[in-house]
Amino acid sequence: MVESNITLETDTILSLLSSTDLEVGTQLLTVQQSELVSGGGTLTTPTQHPTTPTQHPPSTPTTPTQHPDHSHPAPTQHPPQSRWGHPEHAHPAPRPRTQHPPSTPTTPTQRPDHAHPAPHCLILGEVIKCDCGPGYMWTNEVCYNTTTCCSADTCTKPITDYFSTLCIPKFQGTRDNIADFEANVSAVFETWKLLEVLGNLEMDLGADIVMDTVGLVEITSTAGPLVCYEATPVLTCTFNEVTSVAVWSLSRGDEFAELGNGSVSQITSGCGTAERPSCVVLTLQKVKGTWAGVYKCGFSEGSVQHTAQMGLAVALLPDTVEMLVDPLTIDCSEKTAEDSVDVRVTTIIPNTTEGYTFMDGLHYLIKSSISCKPTDEAHYVTITFLNQKEQKKATRLDMSAIYPGAPLCEEVVEDGRTWPRAPSGATVFNRTCEEGRVGYASRTCEGSTWLEVFFQCVSVVMFNVMNDADNFKQGFGATQSGAEGIFGNLLNASIKNSGSKEDIADLSVSINILTTMAQASENVALQEPLLPNMIGAASNMLNQSWGAVNATVGNSMSSNYLESMEGLVHNIVANNSKGVLSDNLQLNICDSLEDEDCNSDVFGVAVNLSKSQGIIKTMAVRNLAEKLQNNYKPSKTASLVVSATVQSSSNKHIDIQLDFPKEYPDYNKVRCVFWNITSHQWSEEGCMLDKSADGNRTVCSCTHLTPFSALMSKTPLDLPFLKELTYLGLGVSICALLLFLIIEALVWSAVVKSNLSHFRHTSLVNIAISLLLADLSFLASAFPNKISETMCLVFTVCKHFFFLTMFCWMLCLSVMLVHQLIFVFNPLRKSVFMFLSSIVGYVLPMLIVGSSYVYYEYTGGDYLKKETCWLTYNGLLRGSIHAFLLPVGVVVLTNLFSMVVVILTLTKTTASDKSDKDTAKSILKVVLFLTPAFGVTWILGFIQLLLGDMEEEDSVDGTTQPFFVIFIHYAFTILNTFQVREEVLKIIMSKTSSDEKSAKNTTNTSKK
Repeated sequence: MVESNITLETDTILSLLSSTDLEVGTQLLTVQQSELVSGGGTLTTPTQHPTTPTQHPPSTPTTPTQHPDHSHPAPTQHPPQSRWGHPEHAHPAPRPRTQHPPSTPTTPTQRPDHAHPAPHCLILGEVIKCDCGPGYMWTNEVCYNTTTCCSADTCTKPITDYFSTLCIPKFQGTRDNIADFEANVSAVFETWKLLEVLGNLEMDLGADIVMDTVGLVEITSTAGPLVCYEATPVLTCTFNEVTSVAVWSLSRGDEFAELGNGSVSQITSGCGTAERPSCVVLTLQKVKGTWAGVYKCGFSEGSVQHTAQMGLAVALLPDTVEMLVDPLTIDCSEKTAEDSVDVRVTTIIPNTTEGYTFMDGLHYLIKSSISCKPTDEAHYVTITFLNQKEQKKATRLDMSAIYPGAPLCEEVVEDGRTWPRAPSGATVFNRTCEEGRVGYASRTCEGSTWLEVFFQCVSVVMFNVMNDADNFKQGFGATQSGAEGIFGNLLNASIKNSGSKEDIADLSVSINILTTMAQASENVALQEPLLPNMIGAASNMLNQSWGAVNATVGNSMSSNYLESMEGLVHNIVANNSKGVLSDNLQLNICDSLEDEDCNSDVFGVAVNLSKSQGIIKTMAVRNLAEKLQNNYKPSKTASLVVSATVQSSSNKHIDIQLDFPKEYPDYNKVRCVFWNITSHQWSEEGCMLDKSADGNRTVCSCTHLTPFSALMSKTPLDLPFLKELTYLGLGVSICALLLFLIIEALVWSAVVKSNLSHFRHTSLVNIAISLLLADLSFLASAFPNKISETMCLVFTVCKHFFFLTMFCWMLCLSVMLVHQLIFVFNPLRKSVFMFLSSIVGYVLPMLIVGSSYVYYEYTGGDYLKKETCWLTYNGLLRGSIHAFLLPVGVVVLTNLFSMVVVILTLTKTTASDKSDKDTAKSILKVVLFLTPAFGVTWILGFIQLLLGDMEEEDSVDGTTQPFFVIFIHYAFTILNTFQVREEVLKIIMSKTSSDEKSAKNTTNTSKK
């Protein structure tokens, strides 16, 4: 291993350079980061970020008495060297504005071997002898002004009185196997010669050498060293040779990065001239404080880079202004119009070196009195900043006021956060975040109720990744390595998220990072090595639960996610990669020029692109489709979203065919859709459904490349005259029910002669009233799009309640009848029947309707469906419809059992007195009259619900239906709309004369 012996190699450099043909001139040649290993191997040069370059002021000459031992003192400390920065040779520049705290300076004692030494001088009268010592040489200043001293080890000129720095080291120390050193040469020569010299040195030293030169490259600017806020300066960098690589970089505070094309920095070339053929222009669009610093331009050829740098300062205005008010709301609820409330407004801006002038007498902290006089205009405070270029920026803070009698939300404390009293419509921001998070939580007061808390407290790690992505989009660090670092950090941060309310803020920021990088990829050509980290991070986002966000926010997040991923996959250049597989994303890549068959299979979806030439990228995404807005409700979206794109293709018209597995076999209507990025919803335009040979598949064909999916739904049957029969039947039923109630009122005293007849007629009248009101509510809500949401809710509740009361009174009727048949000598008392039937007939339905409505209102579910003004059905045991179906099912089954008991009793009683023919007639009459009275016809509704809209194997769009399904629809409609209530129980009472007499006698003697 070669270490300190490198001092000898500097002389080798000088001797090699002196033996070449050199042009007259002056050039500072810097050889840095020479990598030394034993055996001629190579080490990777570590990356170093220099601090902000500044020009070193002349140092005070050191007298010999400061070193009585005449030893050679250590060199002065320099900042760490790198390929990009040599602060000791920087052009003078105003101090760049940064928002980073200053780094702690390193004291000279930490690097004693890097000091500028004072020479060892012997002065005897007029005789002067000065010597730098081994390993040191005279500075440029000494060489340029005393030619006899430059090449001599001992100088006899009186140099100590004229020059500030006399000696510099021939090299600047070593660090492990890396040596950073400089060589000073008074000559100008071409780059090819430098490469030749470096090649010889690398052979002699067994090392890799990187060389930077200063003095040959020139930077000019259209603006001065201080530019206005949001100005557009143009920096032009030129060199007098033709080179292959040109790079711009920016050093600001403790940050350093290469520049690329972005929303702020734009790099163009092609501006060279005959004298200076290498030229690159940097245009900065609307620069702000973050773009102040030292700009460095470099032209590279091989391991030689010619550089120049220029400082740029910006007359700052705050990029962000945060105004906080204490108290958060102006509480005038207990004050008069003549009173006022004192408030404190604190203004917070990023760290800055700008000396702002505050207009209107406002400062960082102000106190003000706000009048409690009611006004339509919001109370507000404005602060205006004025910079040294006379530019202004104003920020206004509106304050909410609570006036007497106005609706408000009371103060609450939840999870350690205080939400003060606030007027209706106000949004309160609380900046208390958990440890390791930054941001805020907000909550809106609506009426007198606080809405859910919106969390925007982001983890510090995710916040830093978002800042890096924003910088990348602007052009700072917009390189392949910068993008790989961002996606790597995003992958690590996304693994830790659990899907809690607090982590939803991280999820939202993660999607914003994808969106930012997708926009940046339009300007920067990203390469395939970043694909694994990008796909992994995106997959982790879909592993999390999105339940903590409302539907609107979730739809927006999922749409941004899909569009960002499609943009990234389209823009990333793929050459050798075959794709990436993760839990929720699968990306397949195929080059049609190399592979004859580029048909792809992603998560079981077969994708076939015709007329496609180029690199085909196919991506499938899981756990996303259900999060996207579904504008085809009540259809279900396939579990996969598939996207395809072609890189380097000249084809304007590409057809794509997708073969989806059929996930919902009982859903008869299928739509092939694509995601419209303009309207942010599904669309069928350009897509059609093809028949598949296998009934378990769904084949879609489209004429464009966008994210695709399949929507499946249970469509209602469009049978001829079904609606007309429904409305006609309801009309007939309403008229018959009215007629029945009128007749009952007229003949009540004549027909109600016993308790049994009273029970029967009371039940029938209540059944008729309930059905009449339910039918009227049904007709009133027949056209949901023409009534308000409030009226739709009212009619839904009425239908729910009155249909339940009808069935409950049917239950009372059937139970009463069975009781009378079985317990002939123990009849019911009138008071007991009226009490129990009232509870079952009205109180029970009221409890069912009220509890179901409160449940769905509390849980945030949908109690009704606005499109139909009826209860919702979301699948088996899901949806408010089950608060109707389950009670009705119990009643129908009970009544069916009662009807069987009646038939068996009737058969047993009449078997000895009548023929089989008469018995069959009696049973038929019982079935005909009891079926509607007991609601047994509603069994057809349950059969219809269970069967759904069945689909024949040759049906694609649901238009062909089995005859049995059609029959069920017509039968249910006719039997449950044409309902005319009669005295159905008279036939039941026609039994043997002994039974009838016994029943009558028992009834008449019962107590009322």
